Amino acid sequence: MTLLLILEFPDPRLRTKARPIAQADAALTRLIDDMFATMYAAPGIGLAATQVDAHIRLVVMDVSEEKNEPRVFINPEILEKEGVQVYQEGCLSVPGVFADVERADRIRLRARDRDFREFELAADGLLAVCIQHELDHLEGKVFVDYLSPFKREQVRKRLEKARRDAKAPSAEHVM
Repeated sequence: MTLLLILEFPDPRLRTKARPIAQADAALTRLIDDMFATMYAAPGIGLAATQVDAHIRLVVMDVSEEKNEPRVFINPEILEKEGVQVYQEGCLSVPGVFADVERADRIRLRARDRDFREFELAADGLLAVCIQHELDHLEGKVFVDYLSPFKREQVRKRLEKARRDAKAPSAEHVM
């Protein structure tokens, strides 16, 4: 398995709307496995294909404490939403940033699994939040879009500074 590069906000590729997947094949299976490896290594609980610059309707997820309940959602679509909850979210594409986001409390979803079999799922709590968060990625939306323009700009500046600082040579390597 290969660890994939996770795109970081404000990379414009994160704004790409994902296209449906027509059929499962060996390349899709490889991508699913690589996405799980990447998500677990990050570490995260969900990863959309858009975040690894593959603009197809694919999400992998594991919200279990033991990291032993991997879920695959191919061509996911939310059929119903109910209630409201506020959850503090983070994102592998927005490292180190957490913010309260309002989402539906309960959802019903239709998708295909890694074998391309269709299924429906009712979800609430963290699973419902994670599904909604990852499906936003497939639509070209990032969770910071729920923040005020001022806070979103603060996040962008903080991430750019962190990237610059990471690239700067340390004093011990300067001659």
